[in-house]
Amino acid sequence: MEKKNYSPSEGARNNGLVTQISVFLENRPGTLREATSILSEAGINLRALNIAETSDYGVLRLITEDPDRTAEVLRDQGFLAARTIVLELQVPDEPGGLDRVLRVIAENGFDIEYMYSIMVFQGGSAGMIFRVREPEKLWEILKEGAE
Repeated sequence: MEKKNYSPSEGARNNGLVTQISVFLENRPGTLREATSILSEAGINLRALNIAETSDYGVLRLITEDPDRTAEVLRDQGFLAARTIVLELQVPDEPGGLDRVLRVIAENGFDIEYMYSIMVFQGGSAGMIFRVREPEKLWEILKEGAE
């Protein structure tokens, strides 16, 4: 199999690491809209989002151009917002593209806490977000390429 070098998505730092903002939302109608309206009014564009929920609350995960400002704006309006470093990666948009990345991750002993796709497509690749314990170390492994 040919060696494949993975690259960060456009907008990610050269090392593929980005700051994700996790916002805890009360599980009731309209809470998501409240958060997105606050960001809209502040002129903050969403590059990616993911929602996970439990019976009591939801977790809105956001990637924006300015994560510090995003967290500040949300906190000023009473939302609980936390920062997490995640790996943003371009994965080949073809059968087996994601599987090859997951194989490298598994073979190197990384556990994926969660992952989600983002709306970034570059040159036949799809953007993905990966949350692992040591994203810097995983990035070093992936950028070296996989067989």
